[in-house]
Amino acid sequence: MDFNKLYPLTATQILALFKQNTITVEYYARSLLHRIYERDSVVKAWIHLDPELVLSQARALDKIPQDERGPLHGVGIAIKDVMNTKDMPTQFGSPLYKGNHSGFDSSTVSILRQAGALIFGKTTTSEFTITNFGPDTTNPHDPNRTPGGSSAGSAAAVADFQVPLNFGTQTGGSIIRPASFTGIFAMKPTYNAISPEGQKTCTATIDSSGFLARSMEDLQLLADVFALKDDSPLEEVPLKEARVALMKTPVWPQGGPGTIAAMEKAANILRSRGVKVEGVSFPPEYGDVDALKRMHSVVTNSDAQEAFLREYRMDKTKLAPEIRHLVENRCNYTRKERVQATDKYASMRTIFDDIAAKYSAIITPSVVDEAPLGLGDFGSAAFNWIWTGLHMPVVHIPAFAGDHGMPVGISVVAGRFCDQHLLMISKVLGEPLMAEGGWNLEPVYSVLSTMKLGPSFDMNSSL
Repeated sequence: MDFNKLYPLTATQILALFKQNTITVEYYARSLLHRIYERDSVVKAWIHLDPELVLSQARALDKIPQDERGPLHGVGIAIKDVMNTKDMPTQFGSPLYKGNHSGFDSSTVSILRQAGALIFGKTTTSEFTITNFGPDTTNPHDPNRTPGGSSAGSAAAVADFQVPLNFGTQTGGSIIRPASFTGIFAMKPTYNAISPEGQKTCTATIDSSGFLARSMEDLQLLADVFALKDDSPLEEVPLKEARVALMKTPVWPQGGPGTIAAMEKAANILRSRGVKVEGVSFPPEYGDVDALKRMHSVVTNSDAQEAFLREYRMDKTKLAPEIRHLVENRCNYTRKERVQATDKYASMRTIFDDIAAKYSAIITPSVVDEAPLGLGDFGSAAFNWIWTGLHMPVVHIPAFAGDHGMPVGISVVAGRFCDQHLLMISKVLGEPLMAEGGWNLEPVYSVLSTMKLGPSFDMNSSL
C-alpha cells in the first residue's frame, strides 16, 4: 500500500489492514514518523519522541502471531505528558521535572500496551495542566491560533494526522476544548471510569482521563478497551425516536458567533431529521453562573493545595506563580467553604442525572467560539467545567465551522456511567450533523510534504 496513504487512516481502518496482513506495523510506523517529520516544525505537538524506540516497538509487534494480537495491535497512540511511561521521560510540563524518568507505566499506559498499542511518544501540556498557557504547540489548521489546552499536543497531533489516537486529561475543559479548536472527536468519560493511577492529578475529586480521535468508531474502540460499561443493556435509539435536551447553560451570554450558529444549526439539522429537540434550562437554583463558578473554584483550588504541596516544598521557585498561589491559598478559601462546595456539587449530580435520564442526550456548547488568535492563552473553558464537575460523560462532535473557517463543535452529554449509551447516541446524532454541518477534517500539507525521502534522511534520527 502507498506509504503516504497510511497516516491519514483512523485506528479502526488501520486495524483492518493489520488483520488482513496487508501491511506491517513497522511500515505503518514509518508513515506516521514521516508525517511528523514533515509537520513537527509547524505544529510542535511533541515533548518527547524517539523514532528508534517507536520502530523497535513496531518490529516487536510484527512478531506477534495473528491469534495473539490485542484489540489495539499496532495502532499509534500518543500520551499526554502527565501520564508516567516506563521507557520515556515524564515531565508534567514543568521545569521541576525536566528529564524525569519514573521508570513505570501509569494504569492507562499499561492497559494500552497490553492491548497491543504502539506507544508513540509524549505530547505537550501546560505546567501540571494548571496554567492556561504553556507549550508553543500550534493549531494545525492555523499556526497563528491556539490548539487549546491543557491537552494541546494531544489534540494537535491527532488533528494533524500524526497519530490517530491520543490520551488526555480534563479538570476544566482540557479534552473537549482542544478537540473543538482542532476539529476532532473526543470523549471525556464518567469521572473515575478510567483509573488515574500513575498520573499527576490536579483535582482528585474532579480530574478525568479521556481520549481524542478522528472518528466515533475510534472512540468506541478505546471505550471498549477500557471496559466502559453501563448497568442497563444498550438499546439502539433510531434517529427519529431520539429526544434531545438543548441546554445552553447559564454561561450562554459568553457564546460567540461560531457557537451560537453551531447550536442553531445542530437543532435545525436534527429537527429536520425528525428528532425532538427541546430547549431546557438549568434548574433555577443553579442558574447563578457566578455562584457556580465560585463553587467549582473552591473545590478545584482546595484540591490543588494538596496536589502540589510536594512540588512546592521540592522547589517552589520552579513553579509557575499560579501554582504557588494555589498551594498558598491566595484565594483564602476556608475548610467550611470547601465542605459546602463539595456537598453542593454532590447534590447537583443526582439532579442532573435525573434530567439526563428524561432524554436520549443533552446537547450543549463545547467552546465559546473558534480557537482564538495567539499562542499565549488556551482560550476559555467556560462551557466545559460544569459538566466535568458534575462527573458526567461528554462526547465532542466536530461538525461545524465558524466565520474564519476554523472548527466549532458541540458536546453531547449523558448521565453518569451511561458512557456506552452516550457513544451510541452520539453516533446516531453525529451522522447527520457531520454530513450537513460544514466541517471536514483534511490533512494540511507543509512545504516539505512534496519532498521525497532520500538517503540523507535517517528515519531513526531524533526529530
